[in-house]
Amino acid sequence: MTRNRRTTLALMALAAACATLGTSSAQAQGDYPAKPLRFIVPYPAGGGTDTIARLIGTQLTQRWGQPVVVENKPGASGILGNDIVAKAPGDGYTVLMGITAVVQIPALYKKVPYKLADLAPVSQIAKSADLLMVPRSSGVTTLAQFVDKAKAAPGTMNYGTYGNATSSHMNGERFKQQAGIDLTHIPYQGSGPEMAALLGGQLTLAFVDATAAYPHIKSDKLNILAVTGSQRFPSLPNVPTMAESGYPGLEANGWFGVFLPASTPKPIVDKLGAEVAAIVKSPELNKRLTDMGLIAVGSLPDDFKTQVEKDAAHWKAVAEGAKISMD
Repeated sequence: MTRNRRTTLALMALAAACATLGTSSAQAQGDYPAKPLRFIVPYPAGGGTDTIARLIGTQLTQRWGQPVVVENKPGASGILGNDIVAKAPGDGYTVLMGITAVVQIPALYKKVPYKLADLAPVSQIAKSADLLMVPRSSGVTTLAQFVDKAKAAPGTMNYGTYGNATSSHMNGERFKQQAGIDLTHIPYQGSGPEMAALLGGQLTLAFVDATAAYPHIKSDKLNILAVTGSQRFPSLPNVPTMAESGYPGLEANGWFGVFLPASTPKPIVDKLGAEVAAIVKSPELNKRLTDMGLIAVGSLPDDFKTQVEKDAAHWKAVAEGAKISMD
């Protein structure tokens, strides 16, 4: 009887402890957020990712009454900042403002200190795309004309991108393969220098990020031949997509999105996701994103997770097909 009683008491104590733990966890989720949030931006201050993080952070502070501190943690093409969030406590207070590189990095680097599964998708904020642009002085007005010109003079033309192993580089190599043309790749340290080189006539073709290209889309020095992504660019309704131009496989959009550590409880992920989605869909944020040359989205966690998985498979196939690696 003594042994049975001790066993019973032990089980009762364990049950009480579990109940207390469960209650504390539920209370913690229900009180979220109860302290300031950290937004980790894996890139320098002043860029598009940083700007969006601060816009979202300001709105979250106003809605939730808790400060949002934006911390720029640049390094290793975003790996440093991504890793900070992947290894952070899953309490909802360390948030990643990521870009498409989150899903591209595993396909480009053999050694990454975290796994994509270590991050929980929260909300896709906005989509971007690459615009294929040429100097107007070239006389080229369609992608078909450019391909014909490149085939007539193999190895004499180039294309610019905003960096090695970026979306623009992978899209450019896929386009070269599909079109059967020989172009020299010229990578730049960002879209700003690339855009300057195109305007200066140093490039025969450039895959330019929509946010950098946006201020120049009405320029009389440039012709826009096509756009990557799954849909036409809203401000350029007459410019066809790559698929419409006869080059499928470049439908994946670039994007900005919010992530949490994968260990974060689902109720917290859902709560933050719903709030961010509402902020993105507000008239104020929608306009700000549009003015940046982006397509506002504001998805919920489950939808963003589906998109992340789809894009990870896409970029892996592109990187392998084009033999692009950073190791």
